[in-house]
Amino acid sequence: MRIGVLSHRGTDLTLAHWQPTADYLTTAMEGYRFEIVPLPFSRITEFVEMEFVDFILVNPGIYVGLEVRHGISRLATLNNRVGALSLNQFGSVIFTRQERGDINDLTDLAGQAFLAVDETSLGGFEMAWDELLRQGVDPYHDFARLDFAGDHDSVVMAVLLGQADAGTVRTNILERMAAEGLIDLDQFKVLNPQPTNRFPLVHSTGLYPEWPFSKVSHTANELAQKVAVALLKMPPDHPAALAGSFAGWTVPLDYQPVHELFQRLNLPPYAQDFTLRDVVQRYLVWVVTGLVLLLLFAFLLYRIWGLNRQLLRAKMSLEAQHLLILNSVADGIYGVDREGNSTFVNRAMAEMTGWRAEEVVGRNQHELLHHTRIDGSHFPAQECPVYRSCQDGKARHIPEDRFWRKDGSPFPVEYACSPLRDDNGGIVGGVVVFRDISERQHSEEASRRHQLELAHRDRLNTLGEMAAGIAHEINQPLTAIASNAQACIRLLDAGLDADRAGRLSDALAHIALQAQRGGDIIRQVRQFVKKDAPVKTAVDINELVQKVVALIRPEAQRVGVQIHTQLASGLPHVWAQDIQIQQVIINLATNGIDAMADPGLPERCLTIATAAGAPGQVDVEVRDTGTGVDEAMRTEIFKQFVTTKSRGMGLGLSISKGILDAHEGRIALEATGPTGTLFRFSLAAPGT
Repeated sequence: MRIGVLSHRGTDLTLAHWQPTADYLTTAMEGYRFEIVPLPFSRITEFVEMEFVDFILVNPGIYVGLEVRHGISRLATLNNRVGALSLNQFGSVIFTRQERGDINDLTDLAGQAFLAVDETSLGGFEMAWDELLRQGVDPYHDFARLDFAGDHDSVVMAVLLGQADAGTVRTNILERMAAEGLIDLDQFKVLNPQPTNRFPLVHSTGLYPEWPFSKVSHTANELAQKVAVALLKMPPDHPAALAGSFAGWTVPLDYQPVHELFQRLNLPPYAQDFTLRDVVQRYLVWVVTGLVLLLLFAFLLYRIWGLNRQLLRAKMSLEAQHLLILNSVADGIYGVDREGNSTFVNRAMAEMTGWRAEEVVGRNQHELLHHTRIDGSHFPAQECPVYRSCQDGKARHIPEDRFWRKDGSPFPVEYACSPLRDDNGGIVGGVVVFRDISERQHSEEASRRHQLELAHRDRLNTLGEMAAGIAHEINQPLTAIASNAQACIRLLDAGLDADRAGRLSDALAHIALQAQRGGDIIRQVRQFVKKDAPVKTAVDINELVQKVVALIRPEAQRVGVQIHTQLASGLPHVWAQDIQIQQVIINLATNGIDAMADPGLPERCLTIATAAGAPGQVDVEVRDTGTGVDEAMRTEIFKQFVTTKSRGMGLGLSISKGILDAHEGRIALEATGPTGTLFRFSLAAPGT
């Protein structure tokens, strides 16, 4: 078993003093052999941590630290031998040379060179440090120099030789060195001397328990108990005790005063913080390693910081470019999440709607911009194309719709909505691009009105030419008829004889001839009106209907009529002159819109439908919800100059019928009544 002993007076004296005690334990405990391991102050903790010693004998200060940090426990307290006395307490002596008349108390040590045993020596420094602080002297700040000699004897000799102005050692050092003939006590002056009536040795500080004999944590308790019993049984005058200059052992004393001393000095294990010097001395390897890691970590942080700044600048640049692009586009653009809440808007959107970006972002776009249909009816959000694109992932283009400004006014728009997807293809929202088509609609309406005006003037010109032609052609036979009729009257007034009867017969025959000529002129005019047979081509009737709808939609919207189409798919092309058939559909649709001009009607809806008719035929229906046609008018409706409108000329339906007759088609008024009118016409498909 190895007993570590603090070598505070050098290795030789340590072995001389304590090896007899080890031999005593070897003798007292059969089966065990004990040996002394001298330990300098700096290596005590290392030997305990490495479990190189099984028992340890150190000063109470070192013991307190090892007790807290390494779990050593005391077995007995040393009874120090002072002459015939047995003392189990000790203190510290602060001294200088006798001839130093300038140093008489502790405050005189400020500015002096001071020598102690070790920073961890309880009697050789820490007790004196505590006492100096009590009297206002801080050894670390007030001394000109503070050094540590490593053992007590060196301190005493250094002060004696003038290498230090003053020093401190534990009690009984001076007395022992004097007894050994090494010094003369009269050569020294004890500073801050304490009464010696209770403790016979000179001392300058308070008293603390003597050295404890302790076991380290890995030593078995059974063995420790045997050692404790052997120590307590050691007679005061045993040769081992005499060799060590002590008087045996006593039960372990209370070391609480030592704990309190360390708390006052802020020493481990009660130190609240470490000085840089402490850290460097105790954890040099870890400190160096930590510094290297810290420098490496700092370098990595700097690199990461630099990369983050580069990424941030790149992100800001991209965002600025993205914003610049968005704001440079004339169309309104805004984004929505899957619930339809706006996520961003561009400048054009704000200018067109009057909503600022901060007023729109986070709010539902449908509730702000798109809450009604074109006719003003409520528009459920679930039917909103933007919302549906965010749900089913399909892009949509809406050629005409209505958005609402912040001031509550509507404006027509054309817009497209496209879904936005994340890296995994999941839908995260959508983007809406819209355009105000007010100007375009105004232009289209103006163009349509201009075309209608030109057509109207053309019709008037044609009608005038026709009227002039008819008048010119009819004038001659009518003039002849009138002249002959006057001649017949004169012949009758003069009385009939054979000659006058013959002349009357000739006049009447001439009148008949002129009447026949007038009829021929009328037929020629009708033939002219009927024109030549149309040039027919294969026509997609559905496309034709859509073109008509595009033409009449502005007029229908102006009067609040909704237009619906029901176009059958897979229909064959029809054999027709597309302009003339388009004119037929326009005539029927315009009549239907005129019939629904009354805003008091419960429903105003125009429906144009296509369907397969008889074999080789395609049917087209035009149905309105107007006031209908009187039953008496129904049989006359396709005749010229027959009309139900106060300002109508009664030519539209007759012309339409003529066009369809020329196409070998058929038109009929299928139904009429208070709920509306239905016209249907049929056209042949090519090859039939």
